[in-house]
Amino acid sequence: MTARRYVLARRPGMQLDDFATRCGLHPDMVRRLVALGLVPCRQDARADLWFEPSALVTVGRIQRLRTGLGLNYAAIGLVLDLLDHIEELESASRRRRTSRWTSTS
Repeated sequence: MTARRYVLARRPGMQLDDFATRCGLHPDMVRRLVALGLVPCRQDARADLWFEPSALVTVGRIQRLRTGLGLNYAAIGLVLDLLDHIEELESASRRRRTSRWTSTS
């Protein structure tokens, strides 16, 4: 007799096949993007890949950069890093700008 296994908590995120379907990509292409370090994911004990919903946005950016600008994957990695850095700088600038006006001291 086999023991029953009960799932105590649902895993957050999406498995590879579900993620690939939502992206409109083949699972092998998603694995390639993960291997290149372009798409973040987690790997469980069975070596299954799990993706957060926010990774869908990243794949959309990759697809737009690839088709719109014709960039290779190395260049896409660089552009994504630069865009993230710009976003951080703009966010820090907005925080500094608003904190001066809202401060009462």
